[in-house]
Amino acid sequence: MELAGKNAVVVGMARSGVAAAELLLRRGARVVATDRKPAAELPPPVVSLREKGARLELGAHVPGTFTAAELVVVSPGVPWDLPELVSARRAGAEVIAELELGFRCLAGTVAAVTGTKGKSTTTAALGAMLKQAGRDVRVGGNIGEAVTGLVEGSTAETLFVLEVSSFQLEGTESFHPRVAVFLNLSADHLDRHPSFEDYARAKARIFRNQTEADWAVVNADDPAVLALAREGRARRLHFHLHPDAPPPEDRGPAAFFAAGEARLERGGATESLFTLAQVRLPGAHLAGDLLAAAAAARLLGAPAGEVSAAVGSFTGVEHVLERVADIGGVAFFNDSKATNVDAARKGIEAFAGPLLVIMGGRYKGGDFHELAGALAARGKAVLAIGEARERIAEALGSSLPVIRCGGLGEAVAKAWAEAKPGDTVLLAPACSSFDMFEDYAARGRAFKEEVRRLEPREPAGPTGARR
Repeated sequence: MELAGKNAVVVGMARSGVAAAELLLRRGARVVATDRKPAAELPPPVVSLREKGARLELGAHVPGTFTAAELVVVSPGVPWDLPELVSARRAGAEVIAELELGFRCLAGTVAAVTGTKGKSTTTAALGAMLKQAGRDVRVGGNIGEAVTGLVEGSTAETLFVLEVSSFQLEGTESFHPRVAVFLNLSADHLDRHPSFEDYARAKARIFRNQTEADWAVVNADDPAVLALAREGRARRLHFHLHPDAPPPEDRGPAAFFAAGEARLERGGATESLFTLAQVRLPGAHLAGDLLAAAAAARLLGAPAGEVSAAVGSFTGVEHVLERVADIGGVAFFNDSKATNVDAARKGIEAFAGPLLVIMGGRYKGGDFHELAGALAARGKAVLAIGEARERIAEALGSSLPVIRCGGLGEAVAKAWAEAKPGDTVLLAPACSSFDMFEDYAARGRAFKEEVRRLEPREPAGPTGARR
């Protein structure tokens, strides 16, 4: 992609925006970096862009900057109906996502992972499997480093393993993964997308530019995912999380669990990928993420033995059912990345109980009533925080005690007071973090810090939690 001398605007100065601006500057573009937040509310790397040659417009967007641009690169957090973006398109500027810019500038092969939940675990596991096989692998996208920060020095042999969100995909045009993994689809981000159908269409763009030479690794147990995959041209490899589930009508290559192991069936042969005894992650859904990753790794040429070895050493990713501590016989788990109802339910179902669940934040769609069954079966109490606190109490208060808390620190302290040896305290927000924290990672780190502050003593018994 020719960028030298081009008038480019980068909108949104979080991690992805800074990486995009730096890439554009290295490629000789004239860059304006803009964000509605003032400099004091942005990380130091934003200000350093000025020293690298960018012009900064912080605290507000300048309409004329957008209409004068040839290229506008949009960070994932920026809405696509932003008036300034509409004006830029009308003026003839090309408006693309940071993911699209990175794809146009990289060399090598892309494997992309999307879905409502499980993206980070699957992406990290796939990267680990390919690294175990000795490949030049760069892992990032919606986790870790932005793709625009990964492209320098890449070659035809480089493998990019990217987690891609609906926010990133909706601004792509030529993005073309050799292997696209679509894990599942349920209501999420309805505070950003006008409808579930719009959200699904954004996700389905992962298949848009694939050809008959590519692969789509898709969840055969999810009818919505199957329907979207059938609209694409790529060959499909179905993975099954439920052993007794009927195969899809268009049965072909498949990955599944049987007799305590993950297996891959293709070309008339069946091979073992890994055994369930090797899996070091809690929860059946995380084993399913490993299954999808293993299937994708084999399609990308990783030997089965290296895939199995990688599973045996993979301990998961931060903020996804991350074991934080065991204090006084009470286990603490951080699932801050469970930012929607379905993901929270999977996290809750990963434990037999008794559970004290910290839940809440900024509501972004979904029905909290869907958690009632899982919580009634294994929960002791819900500690409700954030803007969604009252909505959670109303939905779940008839199933188990809901304790309203002023913040995360108070929730951890009250959960500790209620817990007994053998209990588990789980952060499973089912909400975004933006009412109290910069992002889910900041929320997860705050949770871990609050847990570390607890005195190593035997916790008090139940105190008769009240709603």
